[in-house]
Amino acid sequence: MTRVHNFNAGPAALPLEAIERAQKELVEIDGTGMSILEHSHREATYEKVHREAITLLREYLSIPDTHDVIFMQGGARMQFAFVPLNLLHAGKSADYLVTGTWAKQAHEEATLVAASYGAKARKVISTEVDKKFTRVPEPSEYTLDADAAYVHLTSNNTLFGSQWASYPDTGSVPLVCDTTSDLGSRAMDWSKVALAYAGAQKNLGPAGVTIVIARKDLVANGRTDIPGIFRYKAYAESESLLNTPPVFAIYMLRNTVRALLDWGGLSVVSKECDDKAALLYGVIDAKPDFWRAPVEKNSRSKMNVVFRLPTEELEKKFLSEATKAGLVGLKGHRSVGGVRASIYTAVRRSSVEALAKLMEGFAGS
Repeated sequence: MTRVHNFNAGPAALPLEAIERAQKELVEIDGTGMSILEHSHREATYEKVHREAITLLREYLSIPDTHDVIFMQGGARMQFAFVPLNLLHAGKSADYLVTGTWAKQAHEEATLVAASYGAKARKVISTEVDKKFTRVPEPSEYTLDADAAYVHLTSNNTLFGSQWASYPDTGSVPLVCDTTSDLGSRAMDWSKVALAYAGAQKNLGPAGVTIVIARKDLVANGRTDIPGIFRYKAYAESESLLNTPPVFAIYMLRNTVRALLDWGGLSVVSKECDDKAALLYGVIDAKPDFWRAPVEKNSRSKMNVVFRLPTEELEKKFLSEATKAGLVGLKGHRSVGGVRASIYTAVRRSSVEALAKLMEGFAGS
């Protein structure tokens, strides 16, 4: 078996240990005579997996008892509507910081939801210029509403390659973060983050399960004039078993987080993420006349390293050489172009070193 160097943006690389465990248990799990794919979510075998996934996630991310851990479906995009539906009461306003495509869509969705019952989603600032996002704003550039229902931001911009290095101080206003592409890659201060949501398919598992980590008081005080299936409270009270959960995705999340803990936990994984990003940006900055990183240095993402070459012809040639060398998933998003290396938690340093070596050789050829 030959494993490629996987730089896909999501679904993304998974720890080999997590996949091999699934391979061993796929036909039969725990001597039950059935696959995990066949078990009822109401039976003990799956419930054990389910609760272990929550326990391991709490351990890995140091999630305190003040916050619920909820597993949902629908991806992060569903949360664009779910957040205002639950947290934005009639007559109130929420603040949105728009620093990328997904942040822009989150604001647009919240605007639509809020308008239906007399609330408002306020765009505090947008860093979009000529349909591109190349930076995260400085605190001096915007003013938050001290009476807002919440402040929403997208922590990492997967398409354009920018990231919030630190979160703004929102005071007593709850901070809500779409952390889809960096949850699990760095420590979170849960005393400052009221709600974080993430599709698992970047850093913590496969596609199909969405993680919501929400302060319990926020969940308890959510709107009650919406159907139960749309309430965070209903999912929290049922331990994410309100309806049939994405069983296999949660099983794989369990395997993935177990592997990350076995690697040394978040502190070790976070340092490796920092080192991988530093290695690639070092190659780029060493030859700025050849490699061009379009994102301002203090806003550069440690998850999605985006760069351009002098011409599109050279970009196509580089991507072709990369594929031949077993480096896949490097083509930039269709709306942006260029090259994008997504170096999530399961992308090992050896893969990034292989990419760096190819880049150095290509630039020198």
